[in-house]
Amino acid sequence: MADDKRDEIGGPYARYVLAVLVLVYVFNFLDRQILSILAERIKADLGATDAQLGYLYGTAFAVFYALFGLPLGRLADVWDRRKLISIGLGFWSLMTAVSGMARSFAQLALARVGVGVGEASASPAAYSLLSDYFPRARRATVLAIYSSGIYIGSGLGLFVGGLVVNRWDLAFAAGAAPFGLKGWQAAFFIVGLPGIPLALWAASLREPKRGISDGIESAAGPKPLPAFLVELAAVIPPFTIWNLLRLGASGAMIAANLVAAGALIGASFLLTDAFGNPAQWASLALGVYAAVSWAQSLALRDRPAAALIFRTPSMIYSILGFAFLSFNGYGLGFWIAPFFARVHHMELGQLGIIVGGAAAAGGWIGVTCGGVLADRLRRTSPRGRLYVGMLNAILTIPLALAVVWIPNKTIALCLALPLYAASALWLGPGTSTIQDLVLPRMRAMASAAFLLVNTLIGLAMGPYTIGRLSMATGDLRVALSLALIAYVISLGFFLLAARTLGEDEATRLERAQAAGEK
Repeated sequence: MADDKRDEIGGPYARYVLAVLVLVYVFNFLDRQILSILAERIKADLGATDAQLGYLYGTAFAVFYALFGLPLGRLADVWDRRKLISIGLGFWSLMTAVSGMARSFAQLALARVGVGVGEASASPAAYSLLSDYFPRARRATVLAIYSSGIYIGSGLGLFVGGLVVNRWDLAFAAGAAPFGLKGWQAAFFIVGLPGIPLALWAASLREPKRGISDGIESAAGPKPLPAFLVELAAVIPPFTIWNLLRLGASGAMIAANLVAAGALIGASFLLTDAFGNPAQWASLALGVYAAVSWAQSLALRDRPAAALIFRTPSMIYSILGFAFLSFNGYGLGFWIAPFFARVHHMELGQLGIIVGGAAAAGGWIGVTCGGVLADRLRRTSPRGRLYVGMLNAILTIPLALAVVWIPNKTIALCLALPLYAASALWLGPGTSTIQDLVLPRMRAMASAAFLLVNTLIGLAMGPYTIGRLSMATGDLRVALSLALIAYVISLGFFLLAARTLGEDEATRLERAQAAGEK
């Protein structure tokens, strides 16, 4: 950084950068979450099922978000992070607006794929950028404040979506809407287009020296585009095989890759035969295969990073623990609005204001308090941040059951705010735990791996599974209740992670050097 006082670690300019990136993340989730409030209208107009709605919000978005998150994470480690965030924001905003032009389920799914690709650029770069602008002792708090954009954006998505649809329907009740657009289509235009000028603002931020806050400075890579293309080849079939051969993979590794591909193709056919929805299982198989190929590629070309990401027990268990928290985080986040519309017969305008307000306020409170609490507990124990993840699981189960089963609508709506707050506690602890287990030059890649697993388990499976359970049981309340089992699974992984977290964090540099780090 420059010697300007504004550029000191944790100083005024750092706080300005944090504010801009929070706004970027607000738009990230505003464009993503608006689908929830529009779900019932889309279902009626496009003839979609609950499982398809879960696929649309979850898997169609998630797989390509995860797939491109890996090469874009690599690009964030070797290129100008503010430019990457800016370009991604402009692209996903444009694709959100394109969603408003969809006339079929397939067209809308393709547009949401584009949104997923664009949004994959934001968080790995932002995590890395903020970790350089702020000291380690404040990292969970800062990343929690950044993550509050999830809930502000989600709340705004519900509010704006409900408001636009209601106003549009009233204005064009007799027909003659511009270009024949429905209210849900207009909503996509209204939330998508403002992101384009915000992208120009994000591009004006200054890029800090990489690793300065940890005293382990590293320069940006000399050839960022080839690094991105190589990383892309590591996850896009059939280039995955070419990439492994180029890196000198053994015959056994190539065979393992092909066996994994065959097993995943077979599994997708079996799951399609059992549950239908071929797009869901084909997309998920593609995402898992990309993850396997990328892991093999990273092990060949960056052994120190692979050692810290894949051979650190607390890293693996933490990632899985936080991923199962997000299974219900995404699931509840999407299905709570349709739940109140169906069970309590709330109209969209009222639903957007009340539930959207609860999501924004509750989520912001939860994610901020979770980050502050995690940093305080971290001072007394290296496991402190994991304790907040455990608290997230324990508190959310009774609150979720109360919201979906209490027959009184007013009480259920009042409990929605603490439910959103409890389910948001993990964001700061989760992201900062991953950052602290790797070296600065690996942060964006570790974040991309974290988001990959989090996205495939949480976003790809959470909303879809609840939708499928709703179809199977005929009751969305039962589906939401059964999904809470994921919280119990997350507790088990956190207990496993807690056993070695302190040692793994303390030995990260030595283990990286043993794997070849200079």
